[in-house]
Amino acid sequence: MKSLNKIMYVEDEADIRQIAQLALEAIGGYEVLLCASGQQALEQALAFSPDMILLDVMMPGMDGPTTLSKLREIPALAAVPVAFMTAKVQPDEVKQLLSLGVMDVIAKPFDPMQLAANIQQIWDRQ
Repeated sequence: MKSLNKIMYVEDEADIRQIAQLALEAIGGYEVLLCASGQQALEQALAFSPDMILLDVMMPGMDGPTTLSKLREIPALAAVPVAFMTAKVQPDEVKQLLSLGVMDVIAKPFDPMQLAANIQQIWDRQ
C-alpha cells in the first residue's frame, strides 16, 4: 500500500486552515496544500497530486459534496481517498456524507495534537 505523504486540505476559514496545516506538517510530517475554496481545489489538485484530500463540508460557493463530485470527474483524481471535515456530526448527517463514498467524517473543532494521528488511522483502514 502506498504511504500517505501529500494532503490537500480544502477549508474556507483561514484560521482553521493554519491550525490544520501546522498540525499536519509539524506533528504528522505531511506535505500540505491548502485551498480556500472548492474552485481553488479543482484548479490545484492535479498539479499537487495529493495522496488524500480533506474537504470542509460547508463552504460558500461550492460546498464539500459538490467539490467532491467535481474532483471525481477528473480521472487522475477519481480514486484519491477523501475525508470530510465538518461541525455537523449528527448521525444522519454523517451517514449521508459517508454515502457519498468518502473514507470518513472528521468532527470540527478537531484536536490539533490528534489530527495527524486520526488521519493516519483513516488512511491505514483503506
